[in-house]
Amino acid sequence: MPDHLNNAWRKTASTLYKKPEDSKILGSVEIDITDLQDYIAKKRKEGLKITLTHFFTLATARAIKEKLPELNTYIRRGNVKKHDKLTATVSVLLRANEMGSVKVDDIDQHNYSSLVNFLQQKIVEARKGTENNTMQMKDRLAAIPWPLRGMAFWLIKKMLIDWGLSFGGLSANNFGSYIVSNIGTLGLDNGYPALFPAANISFVLIMGGVKKKPLVINDEVKIRTVITLAAALDHRVVDASHAGILFKQYKHFVRNPELFE
Repeated sequence: MPDHLNNAWRKTASTLYKKPEDSKILGSVEIDITDLQDYIAKKRKEGLKITLTHFFTLATARAIKEKLPELNTYIRRGNVKKHDKLTATVSVLLRANEMGSVKVDDIDQHNYSSLVNFLQQKIVEARKGTENNTMQMKDRLAAIPWPLRGMAFWLIKKMLIDWGLSFGGLSANNFGSYIVSNIGTLGLDNGYPALFPAANISFVLIMGGVKKKPLVINDEVKIRTVITLAAALDHRVVDASHAGILFKQYKHFVRNPELFE
């Protein structure tokens, strides 16, 4: 009988994450998405099966490209480096209680239609067991008995993150520029992300649950649809002002979702 408490991901996570010691910036904002939801519903009726995940993945790419190039950087051998391209990693639910990821290279060149098709294809492939090299590593790492598992991860992290080496199709940049995860689909209203220690990312976005609540609009109380967005940023390359700019850009794009058509 499978040990669900010690599956491949849980064994990997217990190896990757240690007691928090390093500084990171956490922030959240509640955004009115009433009109955006109407826009998405309209597009879905027209046959374009977009979701909030597609929207915020594209919105993040546009914000970084136009306003926040600092979020497309990482630390390598003690210096801040710029990624060669803008790449997103989108967390997806593969099977019951099992998360995976899809990497989208050149995310700034995608629109709704191309991103919908790309993610749909990659999710089907991942569910068949053909995940990318980085995610397959969790199975290989989980197969190593403890405490050798911790030693193996220490060596891999040292080579990839600290020394900036690449091997076996793996590098510290395999997760791209940023990660987007929609925990609202899992029944959670909000959450605060971890900066994945085995990746050279400066930013993780968490999409929380969607709910209705009263808001004051033009001095009138109205029932609106809102979502809570939370972000974790690497304080070594960015500061709180970058988070403020990012959330301001999200609000702008929510009012103009047609920009990604």
